[in-house]
Amino acid sequence: MYVVKTCATCTMDLRMSIRCPHLLLFVTSIVFTATASMKRQAYFNRTAYLPCPNTKAQNISLSELVVFWQDQNKLVLYEHYLGTEKPDNVNSKYLGRTSFDRETWALRLHNVQIKDMGSYDCFIQRKPPTGSIILQQTETELSVIANFSKPEIEPAQNITRNSGINLTCSSKQGYPKPKKMYFLITNSTNKYGDNMQISQDNVTELFSVSISLSHSFPDGVYNMTVECFLETESITISSKPYNIALPEPQPFQKNPIEIGASIIIVVVFISVASMVATKIYYKKRNQRNQRSRPRRTTRSVGVLERGSSAGQESINLQEFEPQIASAEPHAE
Repeated sequence: MYVVKTCATCTMDLRMSIRCPHLLLFVTSIVFTATASMKRQAYFNRTAYLPCPNTKAQNISLSELVVFWQDQNKLVLYEHYLGTEKPDNVNSKYLGRTSFDRETWALRLHNVQIKDMGSYDCFIQRKPPTGSIILQQTETELSVIANFSKPEIEPAQNITRNSGINLTCSSKQGYPKPKKMYFLITNSTNKYGDNMQISQDNVTELFSVSISLSHSFPDGVYNMTVECFLETESITISSKPYNIALPEPQPFQKNPIEIGASIIIVVVFISVASMVATKIYYKKRNQRNQRSRPRRTTRSVGVLERGSSAGQESINLQEFEPQIASAEPHAE
């Protein structure tokens, strides 16, 4: 135990010693040898627990103690003064964000942000009627983490054999900065993704990361599975498998509609051809019939030949033409 002596320009409490520079140096040198160090980790937007073990104040009532926490910038988070919470000295950035657990002597810091990372000190002082005794100091190093979202794969464009594989993978709102992000393709151990892009939100200080993949589609392969992995300091997160399927070549098969149309065309063609052939046939037959009929005898000239068993006799019809003409009936 160390007794802090009074001075004319400042109060007896360590919490007030920051207003008295020479006393602060004196107290710091005393407390340093009795400081216990711890490490704690909290999730972004969750609650952090800053311990303050009371091993040297177990049998002392809180009404006799001053318990408070301050950050690495000497800003007070919480103060429990002689049995009562005292917000007067609490910095505005911590007002309404803390609660004290009397059973575990731990301070709960709510809605933890990335900017809350750093060192915190808890002091336990005994306040006797005269003077002030520092019973214990506990230093806690707080780290903050935020889980990245599950990586998501999206196509940059329609995937064809000619265009190849063009994908992007992204993950958001994580901390600290990731170590690596890459693609894995089916039946390959190669990691694709040396172009990791990282951005940080100016308000939350969280990171977002993305990578892209451009790869040709292997000949003879029609199905492929791609996964995306994000490696952080503590874990590796994987995306859902992204399946790529190209249509396989099929044997040539006509559409039933095309087949029906072809049959109709053939039937129509045959019908038309048959009609044309029939028409041509009858036309030619008529022409043959006309050629085969006997021609009318010309009255002006002609020779009638008559055969007999004895010989042949030729009769010249021109000689009988006047008689034939006179024998024809005259029109009345």
